[in-house]
Amino acid sequence: MTSPSWTSTGIAYERAGPRAALPVVLLHAGIADRRMWDPLWPELSARRDVVRLDLRGFGESIARPRGPYSAARDVLETLTELHIDRCHLVGASYGAGLAVEVALTQPELVTSLFLVTPGGSLIPERTPDLAAFGAAEQAAIEAGDIDAAVEANVRWWVDGPGREAGSADPGVREQVRQMQRLAFDITEDWDDVEEIKPDPPPLDRLTEVGVPTLVLVGGLDIAAIALAADRLVAGIAGARRVDWPDVAHVPSMERPQEFLALLDDWLAAQT
Repeated sequence: MTSPSWTSTGIAYERAGPRAALPVVLLHAGIADRRMWDPLWPELSARRDVVRLDLRGFGESIARPRGPYSAARDVLETLTELHIDRCHLVGASYGAGLAVEVALTQPELVTSLFLVTPGGSLIPERTPDLAAFGAAEQAAIEAGDIDAAVEANVRWWVDGPGREAGSADPGVREQVRQMQRLAFDITEDWDDVEEIKPDPPPLDRLTEVGVPTLVLVGGLDIAAIALAADRLVAGIAGARRVDWPDVAHVPSMERPQEFLALLDDWLAAQT
């Protein structure tokens, strides 16, 4: 990972590529940081104006919030400081939820949405497998075993409930392990930090999203993610869904070249 720049509020970001076309902004998953886009970054930034950032509490965005904070507001403030007034948003998991929140908050900013394994504020219900993950992570945290909490994330999100533990690509598992561990370390003393939740929630406002939207789902992922995709496709006019049956929650890391091809085709269709 190359050295980032920082916004005035402490958000780490990178921007690279030619400035001829609309920027592409990459928002990472909650089990990752901006490094999850490493496999795509060299090729994508060679031909596109691309921004990737570490959300607050992840990667190199270590500045503790001063009072209640909004992750979507952090994204909007970052784009304002970069003088970006129109862009394509690509969000993974938690980042997909933020992408929709940004599109609802400032619709004139967003040209298209590519929502990868949509999670965060887009999850409509706590499915049994999601509950099992939550219980495993919480038990580890309460026991003071952060390594076990990290492994719960790797097991449930990278391997996914649809395949055996440890069966995902070892390199991807290790990358997520490092990123998730860092997030736990950064936020270790953030228990008193309040995150502002969107009200009303994005799932109740999907008909207001008026831009082309693509949703990518992994067939080995937690069931709640597919339900989120169902809601998005039903609620956003013209939204299109693509299913990859042999990946879990981080398809851009498991199949980066195919993901890049899908993203390139999507962006080309928007111009």
